[in-house]
Amino acid sequence: VQLQASGGGLAQAGGSLRLSCGASEGTLSDYGMGWFRQALGKEHEFVAGISRTGRRTYYADSVKGRFTITKTRNTVYLQIDGLKPEDTAVYYCAAERQPYNDYVSPRRYEFDDWGQGTLVTVSS
Repeated sequence: VQLQASGGGLAQAGGSLRLSCGASEGTLSDYGMGWFRQALGKEHEFVAGISRTGRRTYYADSVKGRFTITKTRNTVYLQIDGLKPEDTAVYYCAAERQPYNDYVSPRRYEFDDWGQGTLVTVSS
């Protein structure tokens, strides 16, 4: 599935952003979804995931209570509240095909398709 992420931008610390990721064709009904981020000079980091049905979610400890991942038939969202300068990164959405399962994976290698990334910059 081809993914398109959007919603990044410049925000102040304490503010909010909502990132979106949709499939250019078809739906996300058979996919578990994840959001990862990569800050300059750092490794890819898992931040949030949601299972195919949306019943299960999982968050990195660093974002719990501030990030919320949700999923519709066609789009996955990442609501980011209480932005911190350390949230500055390129955010990527990813899809893992799960036609018969319903779980959340925080492991990058389990995802099949990736969006192009959207930059979030948080000023202090």
